[in-house]
Amino acid sequence: MKRLSRKHGEILASRTLAITAEAKRLKESGEDVVTFASGEPDFDAPQAVQQAAIERIREGGIGYTAAAGIPKLREAVSRKFARDNQLEYELDDIVVSSGAKQCLYNALQVLCEPGDEVLIPRPYWVSYPEMVKAAGATPVFIDLHKGAAGIEADALSAAITERTKALILNTPNNPSGRVFTKAELEAIGKVVEEHDLYVLSDEIYEHLIYEGRHISFASLSKALKARTITINGVSKAYAMTGWRIGYAGAPQPIASRMAALQSHSTSNPNTIAQHAALAALESGSDAVENMRQAFDERRKVMLDVLGDVEALEWQVPKGAFYLFVDIGAFRSHPRFAKADEYSTAFAADLLQRERIAAIPGVAFGCDDYLRLSYATSLERVQVGMDRFTHYIEKLEKK
Repeated sequence: MKRLSRKHGEILASRTLAITAEAKRLKESGEDVVTFASGEPDFDAPQAVQQAAIERIREGGIGYTAAAGIPKLREAVSRKFARDNQLEYELDDIVVSSGAKQCLYNALQVLCEPGDEVLIPRPYWVSYPEMVKAAGATPVFIDLHKGAAGIEADALSAAITERTKALILNTPNNPSGRVFTKAELEAIGKVVEEHDLYVLSDEIYEHLIYEGRHISFASLSKALKARTITINGVSKAYAMTGWRIGYAGAPQPIASRMAALQSHSTSNPNTIAQHAALAALESGSDAVENMRQAFDERRKVMLDVLGDVEALEWQVPKGAFYLFVDIGAFRSHPRFAKADEYSTAFAADLLQRERIAAIPGVAFGCDDYLRLSYATSLERVQVGMDRFTHYIEKLEKK
């Protein structure tokens, strides 16, 4: 038989699958597992969203739509960009897709060619490198000083070659919770313009910020807007992960190619979910704010507990719903000394001994780290953190 594609043969399956599968098995067998692995809010979608979906089903009109999304939803996205981000996008500049992930995928497909390089700062969301490889390009990682999750202009400049096509930005950041400041983004913008780069700005956690404020990269100047694809969606802010609606605002030539690509791959995103997303964007911010406050309370509990653990280091998360903890102090511990991937061994041991599911940092490009999600109830956060500190105390005693 003829060989399969080399390009897609290099794409790795998610490193998080083994941990999450084992956690699920333990739960199903009756074990009390605290899940700090979740990448989705533990809330229901707002009532207005649910009602809009039900009404659309009852009223009919749920056939195919335009590949780039129904006009009413794209108009609502345009208003959202203007209201929240000071960005003006025409209808043809906006593409609605099956999740923000598809927006990212489509954008990389239309931007990249074999031989291109795409810059990705560490720590990064797990799918970025694989999406870049799927587009035929090469991911190039920017190594930063310990604990950092932003990009320093010098580090960015040093990583650029004549093959560099684009940079992926993510603020607020998954997994670290870092929120870029305006000054940091402006410094990055100067380098981007100087080297004629595109920017994919992933802003999916925009509304989940506890300290500071969100700045859209494209809002810094007309010149930067002309080279930026701004990507967002309803999954995190409105607890609509399974509804699969994301959207992108981009220069019209890029948006039209993304829409054309989508028309020949998945076609339009789910019609019912599009109407639900329209209701989400038009329903106001009360539900979003209530969820943000709940996450903030859990965040503070995690930070208070870890404040008494001297062996660990972390950067205070200012957004999203994750805490990225430096566990490097235990790399030489006998339990992990021979492990190929230290953080994977650490996470597996934590699950087996304390019944805590967490994501190993190697999945985000940082093998000395562990990602703890506080997208679970306050009660479970407290139970899990008690178990976690107990586990660390035992490691310290060897």
